[in-house]
This record gives sequence, structure tokens and C-alpha cells, in this order.
Amino acid sequence: MELGITGLGRMGAGMAERWVRGGHRVVAHNRSRGPVDELATKGADPAYSIEELVSKLAAPRAIWIMLPAGDVTEQMIQQLIPLLQPGDTIIDGGNTNYKDDIRRAAMLKEHGLHYMDQGTSGGVWGLDNGYCIMVGGEPEVVGRLEPAFKTLAPPDGYVHCGPVGSGHFVKMVHNGIEYGMMQAYAEGFEIMRAKQEFGIDLHAVASAWRYGSVVRSWLLDLTVDAFARDPDLASIKGYVQDSGEGRWTIQEAIDLDVPAPVITLSLFERFHSRQDESFAAKVLAAMRAGFGGHAVKKAE
Repeated sequence: MELGITGLGRMGAGMAERWVRGGHRVVAHNRSRGPVDELATKGADPAYSIEELVSKLAAPRAIWIMLPAGDVTEQMIQQLIPLLQPGDTIIDGGNTNYKDDIRRAAMLKEHGLHYMDQGTSGGVWGLDNGYCIMVGGEPEVVGRLEPAFKTLAPPDGYVHCGPVGSGHFVKMVHNGIEYGMMQAYAEGFEIMRAKQEFGIDLHAVASAWRYGSVVRSWLLDLTVDAFARDPDLASIKGYVQDSGEGRWTIQEAIDLDVPAPVITLSLFERFHSRQDESFAAKVLAAMRAGFGGHAVKKAE
């Protein structure tokens, strides 16, 4: 197939290279020249402007946008509209809110253009291992581009979730689940580390859990690697960012009257990690001192 892509960050560049390896013709664009030049050495056709990207693709075109969700992606879509022809397709492979997908699809339809949303999981490992691909879009358009999705994914790692918006909706919930899994691992390892009299080797335990245990997973594999490099994780600050999908998942759970306490608490623990000192904990200490005379630790 002939494919276009703009946005050659860690995910976008990996996707483009995987397509090249799979025998597709890939026209690649990025705001800065360096990633385009590098990908050209691996077999991609370079494009140094959006106009060049579009001109190098035959209709009906398929152009993937791998940019940060929000205004950046929105601006790119607006830039592409006057350059494209009816029947062309824009595919957003970032972490866009599914409500934006539905709005964009309706807007692009007025121009005779198709829109699809591609939830993409796999991180920097996707180039070699494949990406889990979750797609939302019209069946006939999805069917036409299915070879590209299947090239990105490992065997059985691609799913057409439903209409436009469903791919990013499923990816959003996927990331919410990820929050809960990560938090459970983190708490479990902290409990074991706190049991100092046992002197538990966390790297050894994590490594053993990868074989035969019901909690084995890729996240655990990554934890093993982290402990191997730094057993006490002394080089890492305990600050955990969130990219938005966890918040959106929780809001959907509220709107749909679905209880989601694990995912919700996992998100709030990430907020907790960003505090140098918790004011709420100070309030708790003050109350305990007030009603029970419990000792408080003085601030230095």
C-alpha cells in the first residue's frame, strides 16, 4: 500500500519504519527535518512540507497523524483539508478524546473526506514487537486500509472496534486499566520493601513472577528491567504524570453510572505523587492531636 504519515516522534517513526519493513510505500513528514532524513535512510520517501506529503500520494490518499492530542492535531487537520480530495482519509493515531473524533468525522464528511481513529499501544517496543491497534471507522474504509493496520500489529493484535470514536474510546479504557495494574504492582512492591527483616530481593521476586504466576505481564517485565538497573530506584523521583486518558475514563464511568474505584484511586495516587508534602496529611495530624492528644512531628 501507499501510506502517508506526519509526526515522527517515538511512536510515529516506529510505525513508519514498521510499514517500510512490511513492504509498503511510506511518505513521511515531520516538522523538523532530522527524523525525516533518518527515516529516508531506512526506505521511506521524505516530505519536507505538508504540501509535498500530499503531492507524493496518489488518490485516494491515507494520511496518518501522529501528533499530540488537542490543538496540534486540530491544526494539522485544518491544514490538510484544502490539500486533499474527496475520498481521501485522515487517520488520527494519537491519544485523542473520542468526542473530538466524532466531531471531526462529521466536519470532514462535509468536504467528502473520511476520518478514522486509531488507538495505538506498544510504546517504543512496537517497532519490533508490533503495536496493538484499536480502530474506529466506517467498515468499507477500514477494510480498504486493513493491510496497513495488520502490518502494524502482531498476529491477532488488531481490532476494528466499531464506528468513528470507538477506537480511541477503547484505547482510553485500556489506559485506565493500565493505571490500575501499575498502581497495584507499585503498592505490592512497596509493601515487600517495607518488610525489612525479610530482606526481600525485589528483582528476584519480580523475575520469578514472570513465570507461571497469574500476575505475569509485560508491565512486570519492565519492572524487572528497572530493578536490574537500579535495585532501590534511587535515581528516579517518585513523580508520576498522567496523559489524560485516565481522567477521561473516570468521567465516562461517572456519566455511564459504572463504578470504577480502582481506576479512580489509581489516578488520584498519581496526583499524590506530585506533592512534596501533603497539606491534607497535615490537617489529619492536627485533628488527631486535637481530639486525642496524639503527637505530631514538627516541620523543620
